[in-house]
Amino acid sequence: MTPAEMSALTEAVCRRAPVIPVLVIEDAATARPLAEALVAGGLTALEVTLRTPAALEAIRAMAEVAGGMVGAGTLLTPEDVRAARAAGAGFGVSPGATDRLLDAAEAEGLPILPGAATATEAMALLDRGYSVQKFFPAGSIGGAPALAALAAPLPQIRFCPTGGIGAETAPDYLRLPNVLCVGGSWVAPKPMVAAGDWAGITRLAAAAAGLPR
Repeated sequence: MTPAEMSALTEAVCRRAPVIPVLVIEDAATARPLAEALVAGGLTALEVTLRTPAALEAIRAMAEVAGGMVGAGTLLTPEDVRAARAAGAGFGVSPGATDRLLDAAEAEGLPILPGAATATEAMALLDRGYSVQKFFPAGSIGGAPALAALAAPLPQIRFCPTGGIGAETAPDYLRLPNVLCVGGSWVAPKPMVAAGDWAGITRLAAAAAGLPR
């Protein structure tokens, strides 16, 4: 799969809802009900970060939830890409990008949202064919004003900013012309997941899904 084809598929994922939940799952038993709660609230693209031993099992469980699409986040190596694809991930997300990582994603046919933090990194990804990128860590590298500044010289790139974004700041990003959606963890707070408060998570998801963009 070419980078341009992958970017087109990634853009479709990003357009599913204004927010992609970024999920760090400690207990795979919570994965399916969590996915069902988020999808019920209108957030249908879900990112499970590969930061815990339960992550791949969680992806397998979430991949079975009707109406949703689960992706794997924190992809760092070709091995991560292959494991994510085998677990049922429909897309991938990385904090940055390396040639080895992108080569593996293209070989596996896994649409990837590669990360960029500077204009140079964004231009390098665009040169390879990636017009849809992750802006990370958004809150620490200038936030919405920094991303807005990239829109004029790089209008052909669309971003999904993540990192330090919450319900209060998400609208600042979503109103930008070069933002497709945002990634955030506020829609699935750890205490609510631990308590099994799926109805509460659905309410948070519905509020996020209703954000204008």
